[in-house]
This record gives sequence, structure tokens and C-alpha cells, in this order.
Amino acid sequence: MRNTLAKSALFIAVLGFYSCDAQKSKNDGGVRLVELKAPAGKAIAAFAEGCFWCSEHIFEAVVGVDSAVSGYAGGHTKNPTYELVNTETTGHAETVLVYYDPSRINYEELTKVFFTSQDPTTKDRQGPDVGNSYRSILFYMAPEEKTIAEKSLKTFDSSGMFSKPIVSEIMELKAFYRAEEYHQDYIEHNPGSGYVRGVSIPRYEKFKRTYKGKLK
Repeated sequence: MRNTLAKSALFIAVLGFYSCDAQKSKNDGGVRLVELKAPAGKAIAAFAEGCFWCSEHIFEAVVGVDSAVSGYAGGHTKNPTYELVNTETTGHAETVLVYYDPSRINYEELTKVFFTSQDPTTKDRQGPDVGNSYRSILFYMAPEEKTIAEKSLKTFDSSGMFSKPIVSEIMELKAFYRAEEYHQDYIEHNPGSGYVRGVSIPRYEKFKRTYKGKLK
């Protein structure tokens, strides 16, 4: 019995060490609502696919993407904090807002990045991270983007790339909240983190082997 309890405790500790939720820090920057307007000559798009630390790192590696901002979208709570989103009561998902150059990459190609950088068949889960804040969402801001998202989902769903049906949501982006400052460029600033070494980097390396587009 003692051995069983010890093993259970060890499993929980290891799972926590390798979960996005476990890597907390002090709130060193306030959450703020971001205007959904791109700079001149640029465009924006949003995607949720699990821990935003991983997503930010992946999208920023793609040619044509200028930057990705970690934040929260898809929920009903105003000005959500990381701790509040982690209670799984706000409806928000960890999301990245991608700023890109439409002369070098388009929304359709970004949906390919989305599907090849995650497992879109696991509902409310991505790897060790579990909860609706880690669900998979293709956000759109215009009718034509919704059409592209629907077509891309059907294409990947029938491609044979995944052994189970895709469960990604397609949702209109109505608001995006920039997350606390310590979440921005998290992998760059925390290369020794257990989560970064055990989850983020392996996920990124797998993406590089799978994605057929251009990387920086």
C-alpha cells in the first residue's frame, strides 16, 4: 500500500513538473485587451492549441511571421488572469495572436502550421496539459477566413495524418487579452525549465520534421 501511494505521489509530481499549469511565476505584468487591428501592411490571426509557450515559439519560427503574442481568447470573462484561466471557469483558451506579412504567408498556410504543430484529436487536452483552456481552436476574423478554416480542417481530417477525428473548434475572434509579461517569449527566457525541455522543445522538433513550409 505504501509503495502504491509513493508511486502515485511521484507520478503526480512528475506530471506537475511537465505541465504548463505548474510553471507559475509572480504576476509581473497586467493583462490587457489588445486592439484587433494589424499595423499597416501586416495582418493578424489567432490560434489556440495547448500551452501558449509552445505555440508562440512554433509560429515565430515560420517564415512570414513577425511575432506571436501569448494571451487568452474564446471566453466570457473580462481581463482574465493566468490563475483564473487555469480554474477552467472563464471559457478562455491559451491563445497566440500572430502578426504576419501577408505578402509572404497567408491565413491558409497558418492553418497548416496550426494542424501540424499539435494533436487536434484530443479534446480539452494537449500533451500533459488538461482542461478547456488547452483546447484546440481555429479563430477567424472574416467570413473568408472561416471558409478557409473549415476547408483546412476537412482536408487534414481526411488526410490520414491523424488516427482519430479532429475536434478543433472554429470560432470567431471577438477579443484577445495579452497575457502577463512573464509568459511572453517564455521559452527564450526559461530554456532550463523542466516543461520547456520535456515538452516544448520536443514538440517544436516534431513540428519541424512534419511541417512542409518554410522555416527561419
